[in-house]
Amino acid sequence: MLVRQILSAKPEQKVLAVAPQTPVSEAVRILAEKRIGALVVSSDGRRAEGILSERDIVRELALRGAEILSQPVSDLMTRKLVTCTPADSAHHVVEKMTAGRFRHMPVLEEGEMIGLISIGDVVKGRLDELTMETNALADMIRGH
Repeated sequence: MLVRQILSAKPEQKVLAVAPQTPVSEAVRILAEKRIGALVVSSDGRRAEGILSERDIVRELALRGAEILSQPVSDLMTRKLVTCTPADSAHHVVEKMTAGRFRHMPVLEEGEMIGLISIGDVVKGRLDELTMETNALADMIRGH
C-alpha cells in the first residue's frame, strides 16, 4: 500500500495548518475542536516549517506551566520534520514513525504539502488491505 492510497481513503483531504506566530492556546483550541493530534506549522499553507503535536504541548506544559499557552507555536513546534511522498510505501512510513517515536507525518510533493498522515491512517489502510486479501482468498477457495 502506498501513501497516495492512504490519503485518497481519508475523508478529510485538507491539511490543517497554523502560522508560526499563532498562540499555542489557539492551536490547542483547534486540536480539541477538530479532534486531531497535530497541526502543521506553515507561513504560507503550502510549505511545512514544523509540526505541533499534543505531545509537544503536554511536554512543555509539564516543564514550564501554563505560560506556554500565550507563546507562539513556533516556540514549541518540532522543527526537524520527517516527511514522506505519495509514492512511499506504508511499510516505509511506519518504520520511520516507529523509529522516530512520532505519530504524524506531512506528505510532500515537489516540496509542497499535499497531506498529513497519522499512524492510525496507516494502520487502517493496512487493515483494509488485509481484509480485501482475505476476502479474495476466501472467494478463490469457494471458486468465485
